[in-house]
Amino acid sequence: MQADKRLDLLSVASIPLIMTLGNSMLIPILPMLQQQLDVTAFQTSLIITVYSAVAIVLIPIAGFLSDCYGRKIVIIPSLIIAAAGGLISVLAALLSDNSYVLILIGRMLQGVGAAGCAPIVLPLIGDMFRSEDDVSTGLGIVETSNTFGKVLSPILGAYLSTVVWYLPFLAIPIFCGVSILLVWFLLKSPKQKPKNITIKSFTGDIKSIFRQKGRWLYAIFAIGAICMFIVFGVLFYLSSLLEKKYGIDGVIKGLILAIPLGSLCLSSYLTGRFVGENKRMMKWVTFFGLVILAVAIFATGFFKNIYLIVLSLFVSGVGIGMTLPCLDAFITEGIEKAQRGTITSMFSSMRFIGVALGPPLVSILMDISQLTLFLTFAGLSLLAAVLSLFAIKPRSKGKKGEQKDLLDIIIKSMFNQRRLEKLK
Repeated sequence: MQADKRLDLLSVASIPLIMTLGNSMLIPILPMLQQQLDVTAFQTSLIITVYSAVAIVLIPIAGFLSDCYGRKIVIIPSLIIAAAGGLISVLAALLSDNSYVLILIGRMLQGVGAAGCAPIVLPLIGDMFRSEDDVSTGLGIVETSNTFGKVLSPILGAYLSTVVWYLPFLAIPIFCGVSILLVWFLLKSPKQKPKNITIKSFTGDIKSIFRQKGRWLYAIFAIGAICMFIVFGVLFYLSSLLEKKYGIDGVIKGLILAIPLGSLCLSSYLTGRFVGENKRMMKWVTFFGLVILAVAIFATGFFKNIYLIVLSLFVSGVGIGMTLPCLDAFITEGIEKAQRGTITSMFSSMRFIGVALGPPLVSILMDISQLTLFLTFAGLSLLAAVLSLFAIKPRSKGKKGEQKDLLDIIIKSMFNQRRLEKLK
């Protein structure tokens, strides 16, 4: 990796870490928030949902603006907005009798800020590096930072809430302030002149991209949504299981929740570091990662012992960690720089949809049975594996310069072999 870009990468990696902490840190303290705010469980869940819902809508707009005016000029104001949202939530908790409504408003602002931060990171990595190998490594580090935020958030959220219940809200603007300083002083993003792009030309370019590359783009969007649905669904399931069946809460609960996320984090880092720019390898790493996920998550449905459940979820984290950096690399390296921000933002929106749908749908499936829940997870994982096998077809130049696909070569070889046998 380019030595002069390490500090830039540090500043960029802080963004997904802080955005993840800003949302996931509240998951383990939702029961406490329900008690403190004197609201229903459904109202409490909106504190998480409103963040994701706002981000889903605004992410494509942020991606478009970053393509037009530059990545850094979108990221810094977005971090400021996210910090302001956290401050509103804290002030609401301290000063207002109707604190719940104001906290929701603060969370909506955080969602606005998140829409302009984390999704812009992927195209920014693609802009920063010339070598595809460096891009893959950078994306792996960013995905690891994102996952490390998920690992740290249940532990940190549970710990801060033991001091005072609204302290996790106060931590958000502090973390955003650190990231603003890092991005402002360390990030030297490539200069980008403002572009006068009309909505008509913009939509025309997007339609053209999907006509040419829609097969693998739709597949990657679906796989990303499935992976995040399973991640947050598993967290919701395991959190409920630990508290309701085993009476485990607080920091200990946060540490157990961090186990499958820890395997995801390590697997993401190693995948991004070693997969390089070999797109065929990315395809097969994605496929086998999803197969590992399907097998591990299927087995979980039959386990009753908590140690076996956590172990199988640890293995499933490895499978998801193998998959996510490859998806990031396919999109970042497969889309031209002019539209990269918009397409990666659409991908981020799909991931947010998975995040938003995970807990409510899992709560319904849990009421049926544990086996039903994990069979659903396994079926979705298997669907994702099939999509990765047949829809993602990275191409490389053959001896005569034509584009050949590995699967096409195998099929043609089998066909030619049969023709030879008939001629004999």
